[in-house]
Amino acid sequence: MKNCFSFFKNENCEYFPCHKVHDSENFNCIFCFCPLYHLENCGGNYTVNERHIKDCSNCLLPHKPENYSFITDKLKK
Repeated sequence: MKNCFSFFKNENCEYFPCHKVHDSENFNCIFCFCPLYHLENCGGNYTVNERHIKDCSNCLLPHKPENYSFITDKLKK
């Protein structure tokens, strides 16, 4: 995908990709920090650690190009 309003890839970032993935070509950086993090029911694959902190290290929801609409729709609610 090319950089556009719903997709951006920053291969120059020192953390790219910030999650282990098989396909870094379609890794979307537009939501570098997930805007749904504060929601208990965010729709992503997260765990809560022993200190009761949300751990999203296994979640790719904001980094998949097809989830842009899901995130923006959820933010509108």
